Amino acid sequence: MSAVFRTASVLFLLSVNTTAAAEPHFAREAVFPPHGQHNHAPGIAELADGSLFLSWYRGSGERRADDVAVWGARRPAGSRDWSEPFVLADTPGFPDCNTSLMVDARGRLWLFWPVILANTWESCLTRYRVADDPVGTGCPHWSRDGLLLLKPDDFSGPANRLLDEYLQRLPRPLTDAEQAEVNEARQRLGDKLYQRLGWQPRCKPTVLPTGRILLPLYSDTFSISIMAISDDGGETWTASQPLLGFGNIQPSVLRRDEGTLVAYMRENGSQQKVRTAESRDDGLTWGPVGNSDLPNPGSGLDAVRLANGHWVIVYNDTTRGRNSLAVSLSLDEGRSWSATRYLERAESGQYHYPAVIQSRDGRVHVVYSHFTDAGKTMIHAEFDEAWITGGT
Repeated sequence: MSAVFRTASVLFLLSVNTTAAAEPHFAREAVFPPHGQHNHAPGIAELADGSLFLSWYRGSGERRADDVAVWGARRPAGSRDWSEPFVLADTPGFPDCNTSLMVDARGRLWLFWPVILANTWESCLTRYRVADDPVGTGCPHWSRDGLLLLKPDDFSGPANRLLDEYLQRLPRPLTDAEQAEVNEARQRLGDKLYQRLGWQPRCKPTVLPTGRILLPLYSDTFSISIMAISDDGGETWTASQPLLGFGNIQPSVLRRDEGTLVAYMRENGSQQKVRTAESRDDGLTWGPVGNSDLPNPGSGLDAVRLANGHWVIVYNDTTRGRNSLAVSLSLDEGRSWSATRYLERAESGQYHYPAVIQSRDGRVHVVYSHFTDAGKTMIHAEFDEAWITGGT
């Protein structure tokens, strides 16, 4: 064989291998068969052995159903099969709702969720559990269990000023019922109990290069968000300045290379856009809440920064309904979104409340609530960046 022919053969084999390596990967499966009860609001984490751990809540309803508990399932590394669901937390006589998971730098698994005291979102308290060694089967052994209590600085002044600005822009006078709601909101804004009660999780924590943990929380009392901050590995927590915007809830936080934090939030008002805010002091204070270019029908979203610096956001890309679940990719840290692919697009059903992580092998994992006439389940989807850029 001539040297020229050998060189050409090697180049051909290299090109074949490169092409094969770039083939998009996508897989999807239900965590359990469609179920008759309400199954909603998942969290997902990768454990030290490469297995996946999933959480969600299940019961006969949401905040008004006292039988609601937090459930979990596992998928061993290298498997496509999920374990039978098992109970992770159940507060007898009270609903346990939205779940959020994190594996910290020591490999410990953290579970965050709200316990609803009086069957209203405004009455919730956020609890957490920690498993020092979560690898194994079934429910892990919880080594720590506590309440996350926050004491924000009084934010009634700036919140009332913002409310005044909103009211001045209204094209008509308030009705008597609307004025009563505004009066109640002002009363609650000045009440320490309402400022400290009702904060609950949805999206996963963000860990900064300093080790600081930011747990995004939100309040349905005021329709605003806040960060629970820990600088000692979760031993103690303090409150950030609230993200004031009236209609921004359930933040997901990403960090740019130069240090700016960007919070993407569910729209809970009339803007019909994903809401945004930025912090330049590691989450202590936040700038004005604005709107992104991404649509939102009033539904949960989640985002993740990939190992290569690209950003991925998973969201319902409509202004009405939750029957379209999109994955968008940003190559410039959220300043624009260059590619979009769909996990779900249907005439009916609800595919929503995604949780997204990247595993150590580079794959992106999304788990989301899947509601159809057949019942409710969790869907897990696994893909790579090449799948996102592969077309709609």
